[in-house]
Amino acid sequence: MLKTALRNLLAHKARQIMTLLAVCLGVAFVSGTLVFADSTAEAQRAAASKSFADIAVTVTAKEPPPGAAANQRNSALDDALVRKLADVPGVASVRPEADGSAALNAADGTPLRVKPGANQAAGYVPGKDGKDSRYPLAEGRAPADSGELAVDSGTAAAGHFRIGDTVTLATKGPVMTKRLVGIVTTEDTRVTAGGTLAVFDKATAQKLFASPGHYTGIDLSAAPGTDQSELSRRVTAMLPADRAVATTGAGQADQQAIFVNTVTRGYEKMPLVFAGVSLFIGSFLIINTFTMLVSRRTREIALLRAIGASRRQVSRSVLLEALMVGLVASAAGFLLGLGIASVLPSILSTDGNTLPQGPLVIGPRPVMAALGVGVGVTVLAAWLPSRRAAKVAPVEAMRTTEQPPSAKRSRIRGGVGLALLVVGAGVLVSLSGAKDASEKNLQNAMFGCALLIAALIVLAPLLASPVIRLTGRLTGRFGLTGHLAQRNALRDPRRTAATAATLLISTALVAGLAVIGNSTSQALDRQAAAGLGADYVISSRSVTNSVDPAAVQRVADTPGVRAASAVTDSTLTTGSSGAQPISGVDPHAVNDLMKLDFVSGSAKDLGPGRIAVSSTFAKKNGVTTGGRLNAHIGRKPEFTKYTVVGVYKDNPVAHDALGSRTEVAHNSYTPGSVQRVLVRTEDGAVSKTTENRLRTAVGNSPLLKVQDREQFVQEAAGTMGQLLTLMYGMLVIGIVIAALGIMNTLAMSVAERTREIGVLRAVGMDRSGIRRMIRLEAVTVAAFGTLIGLTGGLFGAWAVGSLASGAMPQYSLALPWGTLLLVCLLSLVIGALAAAVPARRAAALSPLEAVAEA
Repeated sequence: MLKTALRNLLAHKARQIMTLLAVCLGVAFVSGTLVFADSTAEAQRAAASKSFADIAVTVTAKEPPPGAAANQRNSALDDALVRKLADVPGVASVRPEADGSAALNAADGTPLRVKPGANQAAGYVPGKDGKDSRYPLAEGRAPADSGELAVDSGTAAAGHFRIGDTVTLATKGPVMTKRLVGIVTTEDTRVTAGGTLAVFDKATAQKLFASPGHYTGIDLSAAPGTDQSELSRRVTAMLPADRAVATTGAGQADQQAIFVNTVTRGYEKMPLVFAGVSLFIGSFLIINTFTMLVSRRTREIALLRAIGASRRQVSRSVLLEALMVGLVASAAGFLLGLGIASVLPSILSTDGNTLPQGPLVIGPRPVMAALGVGVGVTVLAAWLPSRRAAKVAPVEAMRTTEQPPSAKRSRIRGGVGLALLVVGAGVLVSLSGAKDASEKNLQNAMFGCALLIAALIVLAPLLASPVIRLTGRLTGRFGLTGHLAQRNALRDPRRTAATAATLLISTALVAGLAVIGNSTSQALDRQAAAGLGADYVISSRSVTNSVDPAAVQRVADTPGVRAASAVTDSTLTTGSSGAQPISGVDPHAVNDLMKLDFVSGSAKDLGPGRIAVSSTFAKKNGVTTGGRLNAHIGRKPEFTKYTVVGVYKDNPVAHDALGSRTEVAHNSYTPGSVQRVLVRTEDGAVSKTTENRLRTAVGNSPLLKVQDREQFVQEAAGTMGQLLTLMYGMLVIGIVIAALGIMNTLAMSVAERTREIGVLRAVGMDRSGIRRMIRLEAVTVAAFGTLIGLTGGLFGAWAVGSLASGAMPQYSLALPWGTLLLVCLLSLVIGALAAAVPARRAAALSPLEAVAEA
């Protein structure tokens, strides 16, 4: 039996190649997704992490007490303290730091990789040799005065900078221009993962991020054998207790790990969802391929049984073949998966959302998944049909290769499918009254969708006959070839259903996500239109930055601008709901620039001690117009009784609360700052010229965004857009898997029907008719999977959409007809393309040889 298994592998090379390809792609889909998930999550962690490998202790300034001078924070960290710490026993080296954040414009004037936490800035701190070991020079020289700058090699390449260029940048204040004199290298993962680095001379960095002669931190490295905790205690004894504190490198790493795990959790979970989908789709392809393969060998198995082979020997022979195929395909698929994982970041990155860069992370999980899918699923896929085939009596198996399912099995399948359908649909329908998209509701929605897809797959063989007969009215228009294609698709409903399963899953997911994405986008558009009266919004890219207050008047004086009003954003902290965003506005201009719909009260009474709140905020805190709320704004430590002068419907532009800008700005974390400027133009005109004028008015600062209404809405939908981009990209691979499944099915079907095709050729059907018949059969199978998947996807989108409507009143189901039509057409095209090779092979058969073949 071992020799028989080996000879079978070598005797049917074409068949084995198709099988290997099926398993290989299934493995590549799963392992590539997992490697991509691990690599993306690690790159996200790297982009948010500072390395503490060479840092034993870091000395930082304590927060100054409220009302203290702005420069008191860094008053203790000076050169005198640096020299003092260098003499502490156990300290190997001391490195003072004057670092912060600086955003740059590229050579063409557009913001360069500007996003929170990615734009690092530091001072060049030369050692005794005149070089900074942390930032080695790769080209040029170190900055020597306030007019010079160095950047890292990645930033230089991305921004198209050369030595001698003028670079535009900003830290927290007005825009600066400096001459590029050097390019450095860095191992800081926050930079190498897709960020930027700007390096100033030490005096300039101190002026920008600390104060002249002072630092933002002092890093100490320990001598060999020195314990970090002990060194921290020694250093603490040398510090002014009220102005500086020492923290071990290990302690900083632990604190950072908690933060990084929080901000990158989504990047770990989302790709794992696709790994589950990929496992599902890949396993279907493998199981379907081996089911057809073993079914085709029923006569061969019967012959082995007839000459004395036992059932167990036959099953072992098939399992041995599957094992060898699985091992070879697993290795090849894993390598292909690495290629998929390496190109996915560039494919899924967009101009507005670039995935972080980093090396591939190959952990044990992708390797185990590759073996589990490639070997485990393959062996299981071969064992089930081989065991069933081995039970068939030899004489019965020699008589026919087709074993239609028994009525009992069909009834069991129907019962199981209906049960899954009822439970899945019931779970989804039960969410129609959900008021929010809580984690529990989302989990229930995912569970219901999974049950719905499983039900459709189980019921697919029973649905194949009525659905294909319905679509047969279209294929029947092609005459005899169309009727034959329909009958071929109906010949084995189980095979047709299994072939269409991968396309069913992909279509359901794409259609459902497209409907949810389109509905959400339109809801956000309506929400922004309902809440934004301004034609442009100028805003800072992070809460730590602000718009230059002097720029507000320049914006107001810009040609074409009718009105401009500054907004200060801060937080309103209550005892029951914690910190919520509050917008400080001009009470006289707010109604013109924000479309506020007040349930009660109005904004005209805003002032010191008087605020307005959103409906959700009012409900959460149990307040109404005229009521009193105990809270504090921004950095103000003591709670104050605020009078609620109005309650307005939720508005994303106004945030959760409104206050007088004078009061909010006074108590904000950066007193007197401006975070947004709302602009009304003459006659509501929006143009590129106006946008450029507004950018010029704010100094073309990379820290600021100038957005018209449409751009503002797109950013509001940014998370959904990124999610859909990721999902569509991953599902493209599923469609490729589906195309291969159709190709595999048709190739084996053609091999089974060699004599039948020969008879058709002998009675007069030409080669073009044979090709047309095979193509129409593929299109019929694709149409079946698409129709069932589309139905399931639309139902799931309708049910899950209720979660969004509970959280977003403007949400309503909006079908993206163009996208849905494209999905349908693409599925039919995929079916036709997948049939190209089998159709050509069928048409090439010689009539006499085909009829003579046993």
